[in-house]
Amino acid sequence: MPASFARRADQLLEGTDADLEHCFPGDDGSRQPLHTCYVPADLVTPATAREWGEAARAAAEEAGGLTALAELAGVEEHLREEVVTRTERKLREEPIEDLRLDLEDGYGQRPDAEEDGAAVGAARTVAAMALARHRGDSPQPAFAGIRFKCLEAGTRQRGLRSLDLFVTALVREGGLAQAGAAADGLPAGLVLTLPKVSTVEQVEVMTEACRALESALGLAHGRLRFEIQMETAPMILGLDGTCPIPAMLRVAEGRVTALHYGTYDYSASLGVAAEFQSMEHPVADHAKQVMQVAVAGTGVRLSDGSTNRLPVGDAAQRREAWALHARLVRRSLERALYQGWDLHAHQLPTRFLTNYAFYRRSFDASAHRLQVYRSRSVPGIEAADVADEPATARALARFVHRGLLCGAIGPEELASAAGLDHQELAALAHPRPTAATPDPGGT
Repeated sequence: MPASFARRADQLLEGTDADLEHCFPGDDGSRQPLHTCYVPADLVTPATAREWGEAARAAAEEAGGLTALAELAGVEEHLREEVVTRTERKLREEPIEDLRLDLEDGYGQRPDAEEDGAAVGAARTVAAMALARHRGDSPQPAFAGIRFKCLEAGTRQRGLRSLDLFVTALVREGGLAQAGAAADGLPAGLVLTLPKVSTVEQVEVMTEACRALESALGLAHGRLRFEIQMETAPMILGLDGTCPIPAMLRVAEGRVTALHYGTYDYSASLGVAAEFQSMEHPVADHAKQVMQVAVAGTGVRLSDGSTNRLPVGDAAQRREAWALHARLVRRSLERALYQGWDLHAHQLPTRFLTNYAFYRRSFDASAHRLQVYRSRSVPGIEAADVADEPATARALARFVHRGLLCGAIGPEELASAAGLDHQELAALAHPRPTAATPDPGGT
């Protein structure tokens, strides 16, 4: 091989290297919420999270306590005490991790003046929640924002107006900069949700809207980011016969933070009868698998959808709905979908019980394998009964890191079981520099 070939290879692959660096930066290791709770915007107050936590605890108590719900959720007996303790604390300290004030389907069609007021009111509520969290004086969500109406022709102007009113009021009237809670007036955990996306051009318009708001409000370029809800068939298979998700991410200039699966809109768009619309229907699994492949390595996260079987009826109905919810949450986790939607306060106990059990169930084995991996000099030779490769070690570390961030695992347990602290674990899980996160730990 000529000595010059190495330089030739660099020249030929220069574009590939740049694409991989730009398009596939990997997950940044920051906290991803376990769930998103959707509530009509005009019904949310700074007390909503506390009220949901109280309602969740009361419902659990009426059902025989969190221990009884843990058994119903399939949590193994040896895990229950610790899982229940952590869930009880979670429901008191941070019952909602991510709250979406809904101006779309949950809000409906109302006169413009009424929705204008709701959009500005939502900004004031999000600001009040962020200030309360900054002071540490109430159980507020780490992430909050709005879902506005989609960019299809019939709702486009209304959606853009609500987005404008919300962001503008948050910056100019929220008081976060004056209180020292956010230099630019926006909460660190701000989330904007763009629903019913079908085409690349809709994402391009949203990106331009973000740039326009940043310019008008003096915000840093790229400060406004957004989630995309996958609720229509063209987002999985576009008009040209290809999946448009990669192109959407490119035109968004790094602004897309997550893709959320919309269970019922998507199922209905494919003609699935209402009785069979579900997070585990084959059409749902296909869509989520396409989404998963499309965002792998990009740093864009995924969220599963919701179940509309709410535990709000008699005792038998509640037990059935809780068992279903717990099973669906565990199913999502096993399929690497680490976030979902909750539509009612009574779903919170099974959300946290199931998540905490998921991470604690495999923590000891994962921690042991990490400890062995870090201590051996020749992979697969020393005391390990599993010969983990670097990619598997990263997967183990990411699993444990997620458990630490959501509060399923404590820092002291990490140090004892794996001989690692938070930063060492993060470096092993995410070799690239970990991005700053507004709230690096769970409760």
